[in-house]
Amino acid sequence: MTPTTVPATAPRRRRRTLAPYAFLTPFLIPFFLFTLVPVGYAFWQSLHRTERTGGTFGRTESVFAGLSQYAQVLKEPYFTESVLRVLAFALVQIPVMLALALVLALLLDSAVARAKRFFRLVYFVPYGIPGVVAALMWAFLYDPRLSPVVDVLRSLGAEVDLLGPDAILWSIGNVVTWTYTGYNMLILYAALQAVPTDIAEAARVDGAGGWTIATRIKIPIIRPALTLTAVFSIIGTFQLFTEPQVFRAISTSVTSTYTPNLAAYSLASGDSYSEAAALSVILAVVTFTLSFAFLRFTSRRQG
Repeated sequence: MTPTTVPATAPRRRRRTLAPYAFLTPFLIPFFLFTLVPVGYAFWQSLHRTERTGGTFGRTESVFAGLSQYAQVLKEPYFTESVLRVLAFALVQIPVMLALALVLALLLDSAVARAKRFFRLVYFVPYGIPGVVAALMWAFLYDPRLSPVVDVLRSLGAEVDLLGPDAILWSIGNVVTWTYTGYNMLILYAALQAVPTDIAEAARVDGAGGWTIATRIKIPIIRPALTLTAVFSIIGTFQLFTEPQVFRAISTSVTSTYTPNLAAYSLASGDSYSEAAALSVILAVVTFTLSFAFLRFTSRRQG
């Protein structure tokens, strides 16, 4: 009678099953510690409020408040105003930025382009500049007392206040576009590099010009990369903070609740931590909903 033997492939199969988790561990641990834990704590804090007992010099304690903090945020006028302002910003700035990034990527990918490495670096340099520095630089160019741009516009007879209430949002949009166009261009250019060259060559043999190849072949192929950059831009738009915060110091047109992120920061600075946490959670839900809706819309169009 021969003893039963365990197949030698079982341990190997188990190792293969555990291998992906081992490779994912360096990502999962920081993701859990620095993303899931803070988000969970913010959600917990949004369900509580701080109450003081014993008068001014009494003690404070955190009590469960349910969804009252969310109701408080939703009924505040600044919430609706800031969200609508950011939505208007996104509807204009994101298409303009992605269109510029796509044009630059197509130009670099064209057969007649020269010094591609140099221009890739030039286009990407604005993204490498810290956001605060970029905002301060553009604030100098917008300041009517110092700006050479304003001087040129005045010499042409155009009186424009780039820091005024009617133009400040689009002045901020110009800073964001200048900063992130090169970043998105690199993503699109990398996608264009993956397009098989024989497809374009076959189109040229059939008599297709550069415009036809770009619009009928290259752009449809890199549509997933365009979708990715659009989702990143939607998320980044609802995280708009640095530029308004800098412009707030030089223009009265930017209030402490100009964007949702700036409003949450102002609430937290005023010790309204629970309300700031509720606003942050609502903002995260809105961002996720819009990104998911955009992905569903683009997937249906592609299908």
